[in-house]
Amino acid sequence: MTAAAPTRSPVRADDLAASSRGRRIWHAIRDSAPIFFVLAVMLIAIGFLNPRGFDTAYYLALVKRAAPLAILAVGELFVIVAGEFDLSVGSIVTVVVVGAAVLTAGDPELTWIVIPAMFAFGILVGVVNGVLTAKVGVPSFIVTLGMLLILDGGVALWTSGAPRGSLPQNLRMFGRESLQDVPILGQIPYAVFVILIVGTIAFILLHRTNFGRRVFAVGGNARAAALAGISVPRTKIAAFIISATFAVIAGILLAGFGGLSNRAGATMEFGAISAVVLGGAVLGGGRGSVITAIAGAFTLEALFTVLNLIGLPVEVRSTVQGAIIIAAVAYASYRLRRG
Repeated sequence: MTAAAPTRSPVRADDLAASSRGRRIWHAIRDSAPIFFVLAVMLIAIGFLNPRGFDTAYYLALVKRAAPLAILAVGELFVIVAGEFDLSVGSIVTVVVVGAAVLTAGDPELTWIVIPAMFAFGILVGVVNGVLTAKVGVPSFIVTLGMLLILDGGVALWTSGAPRGSLPQNLRMFGRESLQDVPILGQIPYAVFVILIVGTIAFILLHRTNFGRRVFAVGGNARAAALAGISVPRTKIAAFIISATFAVIAGILLAGFGGLSNRAGATMEFGAISAVVLGGAVLGGGRGSVITAIAGAFTLEALFTVLNLIGLPVEVRSTVQGAIIIAAVAYASYRLRRG
């Protein structure tokens, strides 16, 4: 008599989904843990090096300083996840700061006319970058590098190398002023609220919508995305528009406490890329997180604060930033090879 083969319990679809979801959560925790660990180390180091110790106001001031870079990094993330680069964002910041000062000449009544004009300008730059990259086929590195030179040259020509004018107080308040009489904390910079609002919108857009899934799909494999019915050009153009729009917001915040200069946003594009890569995004597309990109920006600002506290010159920043990009990309490549 032949023994009956043991029966196997059928694998339920719910169990498979739960297992897949569990793996995604584990990978997300594993990939994002390093940046939060580094950030925590930097914040603790600041507490010991800072004469004021672990002072809440000092840390809130750090967040305010980091806010423009954090928002710039979130915008850059959309482009990088889509598999492209945007080197023009720092120059957009410069145009916003200088343009707002020149066009308003300190008149607060003109603020609410100039701000929409700056957003329109940012959207236009994003469209041009996106169309030339996605439709014409020019590499985004070349397109946005050219846009960087055009904008920087345009600002220098417009202002004759010495920008004039002043920024009205109602425009500067976003980056400079704070909500007063807050229990326990005393005050909270408006920049904190801007980061929370922009970060939440970006998180929902990239991680909770069909558009976000298309961005990841295009960055992961553009050909497969196109075969699946996704419009690759439209998705990339939208990513460039978001990047440029967020650069305008970063410029408005920077105008609150930065000086008026035709190099106001110079090299900020490299800081944004550094923050995104430090946050675990993969150059080449397909991977990235809004939360870790913001954490990357905070980590950079905290690191630069530590360098200042120990007395290293400002010029060291470029060296450190370059080392961070190389190390982060090397680590990401190693992680990809290991699966």
